[in-house]
Amino acid sequence: MISLRQIPRMLRIAATLVRYRLDDIVELAPPFRPLLALRPLLPRPRADIAQLARGARLRLALIELGPIFVKFGQILSTRRDLLPTDVADELAQLQDQVPPFPGDQARATIEAALGAPIASLFADFDTEPLASASIAQVHAARLWPPSDPAGHLPPQAGEGTGKRPAVADGLMGKEVAVKVLRPGIQARIRADIDLLRALGELAQRWHPAADKIRPREIVAEIETTLLHELDLQREGANASVLKRNFIAGDDLYVPEVFWSHSKDDVLTLERVHGIAADDLAALDAAGVDRIALAEKGVRVFYTQVFRDNFFHADAHPGNIWIDPARRENPRFIALDFGIMGSLAERDQYWLAENFMAMFDRDYRRIAELHLAAGWIPPHIRLDELEAAVRTVCEPYFTRPLSEISLGEVVVKMFHVARKFELTLQPQLILLQKTLLNIEGIGRSLHPQIDIWAVARPVLADILRRRYGIRRTLRELRTRAPEWLAAAPQMPELIHAVLKKAAAGELDSAARAAERAQRERDARTDRRQLVALTLGATALLIAALFYCLDSRSARIAHVAWTVWLSAGIGVLAFVSAWRRSR
Repeated sequence: MISLRQIPRMLRIAATLVRYRLDDIVELAPPFRPLLALRPLLPRPRADIAQLARGARLRLALIELGPIFVKFGQILSTRRDLLPTDVADELAQLQDQVPPFPGDQARATIEAALGAPIASLFADFDTEPLASASIAQVHAARLWPPSDPAGHLPPQAGEGTGKRPAVADGLMGKEVAVKVLRPGIQARIRADIDLLRALGELAQRWHPAADKIRPREIVAEIETTLLHELDLQREGANASVLKRNFIAGDDLYVPEVFWSHSKDDVLTLERVHGIAADDLAALDAAGVDRIALAEKGVRVFYTQVFRDNFFHADAHPGNIWIDPARRENPRFIALDFGIMGSLAERDQYWLAENFMAMFDRDYRRIAELHLAAGWIPPHIRLDELEAAVRTVCEPYFTRPLSEISLGEVVVKMFHVARKFELTLQPQLILLQKTLLNIEGIGRSLHPQIDIWAVARPVLADILRRRYGIRRTLRELRTRAPEWLAAAPQMPELIHAVLKKAAAGELDSAARAAERAQRERDARTDRRQLVALTLGATALLIAALFYCLDSRSARIAHVAWTVWLSAGIGVLAFVSAWRRSR
């Protein structure tokens, strides 16, 4: 439920939405369509705002609301199953380059986290950041070079002669990049998440398609992603696992993590140098084989998803670099490991089988797999689903394979399947977004790349290894001791369940749980009705604040709009209060 302390933040959000005339975005949310009645009361938008598309206006509004909302927009852009294409494309352009915080604050954070002065941690530390984002910023530094066997600092280090953290000899003296969380960012994010959760509860109760959109789960997804990005120790662990998965380093290089110089709010990584994946002129100047690189990128993606079940889920060109030192056998360099994806074993299998069926143009198989996976309710007719899949896929297959985007096909498949009550897990949507990113990078490197021809043998080989007879026998051999240990308890457990069923205890427990849930829902409905009214009233007041601040030609009408807004707010609140009692 929305609390009083959240009202000022809501007012600011509402005023910004009004300023950017996002009423056409509001039209997408049926519970808030009555607010469109305010449109005649609002001043005309500035010409430079009015001429922008709705997605661009939303992007600019999020930027104005601050770095946390920029991050919200970036995460929301991954949910292309929920957003119109034009809005999703604009949100995908959000870049969280924000003004840096002072280098002295970064030094203080590092010293507090690592328990030592900067001079004893690094031989050099640049207080000017290399990059600054919404959650953290990065500083260049250099570890101390090898010294005496006891590991004491040279006298010229400056601040004392204490021992520095233990670092492997081969890594001493290396250049590093130190990532530091913004001061106070945890509290700011948690406050905005609380507000977002309250709004999600409203949408869950009032949106007619809430069971399909699942606003609570979307908010939980955003919350999980943001909290994971706040834990730099987790990001370091992600980088370490990804590096181990590609230990040879011929296809993908991952910077080394320096655990001795890392904590929850500080992460020290090996500093790497490369060319951004979309800087084609620099790649050509370096003589990099772009065709080989594009094909390798597709193979790396499918290997991460289906071999390792651990994929980089924020693979835009800013986070994917190219090693310029390797021309004939180029490799990628991965950066920023805050958002990583993995799939449930079951979803991973069904998704791989769907891809193979799509490669083979077996529409019946695709429909059967969607039903078998539980993504589509069992009452859906198989022939109708097959016809819908054929309608989506067949126009693509009339083109040369080099012109077919697997990512686009998957996106359209998801949109069509929504008509058949499709239910997808957030990680599958994250995978869809990553697939689009990888294909975009691949086609920018080599416009004529045949994604299907490159991906099919890789996926077929992984499926053969992962789900073949040998793998099955290994799984059986691994689990056999566990099954044997549980076997003596099975007759007793089965007897207990049957006894409860015969006595009707299972049914009575289920009915009691259902009744308690209905009572909780009824109480929540009453609270949310009051909260919704408060939110609507806050939006009215925010619109009026904007009218007062705009000094527009309609300023003479402010007096009656104030009374009108106050009257509507009071009547709505009294009505909601009486219904909630």
